[in-house]
Order: sequence, then structure tokens, then C-alpha cells
Amino acid sequence: MLNNHLYNLLLQIVQENKSLWRIKHHYLEDVEDCANCKEFWSKMEVDKRQHVEELQGLIKKHLE
Repeated sequence: MLNNHLYNLLLQIVQENKSLWRIKHHYLEDVEDCANCKEFWSKMEVDKRQHVEELQGLIKKHLE
């Protein structure tokens, strides 16, 4: 059984990946001609990728 701490990390990586997918496949496609919004979603995509990478590293440490 997973401890609560590891479970929380796993749950969060799922949420971050879902959010990243929505940004890439919906939000950026729907932005149309708004440069400000496109810039926002592009920054958010980078942030989410970084969160996923950081969470992956933390999860790996806890699974060793």
C-alpha cells in the first residue's frame, strides 16, 4: 500500500498531465487571434511541463 505522501504526488502528476493535455489540445487551438492569451497558455504549458518533470523526479526517489 502507498503512503499518503506518495499517493499525493501520484495524484498531482495525473492532474498536471491532464491540464497539460488540455492546454496543448484545446486551449492553444481555441485561442484564435489573441496574442496575449496565446502567450499566457504557452507559458502555462512550459510551467506544467516543469511541474511534471519535477514530480517525476520526486516520485522516482520515493519508489527507490
